[in-house]
Amino acid sequence: MEEVISRDGTRIAYERSGDGPPVIIVGGAFADRNTGAALAEALAAHFTVVTYDRRGRGASGDTPPYAVEREIEDLEALNEALGGSAALYGNSSGGCLALEVAARNPLPRVAVFEPPYRFDEGPRPDPELRERLERLASEGRRAETVEHFLTAAMNIPPQGVEHMRQMPMWPGLEAISHTLPYDAALVGDRSWPADRMAGLKSPALVIASTASAPWLRHTAEKAAEALPAGEHASVDGPPHDAGPDELEPVLVPFLRG
Repeated sequence: MEEVISRDGTRIAYERSGDGPPVIIVGGAFADRNTGAALAEALAAHFTVVTYDRRGRGASGDTPPYAVEREIEDLEALNEALGGSAALYGNSSGGCLALEVAARNPLPRVAVFEPPYRFDEGPRPDPELRERLERLASEGRRAETVEHFLTAAMNIPPQGVEHMRQMPMWPGLEAISHTLPYDAALVGDRSWPADRMAGLKSPALVIASTASAPWLRHTAEKAAEALPAGEHASVDGPPHDAGPDELEPVLVPFLRG
């Protein structure tokens, strides 16, 4: 494990594997550097692949108060440590973060999987989502923080959440629950940041799973259309997810250019 120091002094931990042009994997909600390990292994035959702990997660530090700008600076510092020319791949809210970084830095390429923006379709988020999550997290109510994010942000029905509570992954979700307000801040009201994205000149690939909700697939198509150098791809995978077997055939040729 290596680390880089962000602009505000926060330690950001990362791991790298493979050899070739650098690619940074940016995780979404509930993700740490280990979440992207399987994809990193699949891509390592072609690239130097970096997985990292976003601030507040895993071995990385955290410096309050939180601001989206700090997470952008974290990725900029990591990119600089890798030579300043890394491509990005972001998943879900991590895709929102990757796009924000690419909009203000001339990166070679950026790929994202289902960033949860809302164009003219899809559920409207709770306008008080971030505040509710912050309150629950500050009170140490980890299980309730996870439950509220899953139901209010991811639209998982209560019976689905109850099923997840019985699964081995649940303690890991609780352990990272204090960072869920960060993802809520990244996504905001889910509106497409058209002014900022107009400045993203790098080639950009927006991917969606064929099994995902229609509004997420619609968003991927519309986001690709809206980006100055955007393109769209569909992969066969589970809802709002895709594994290395689905992603590698799409990501490798795109990231190679």
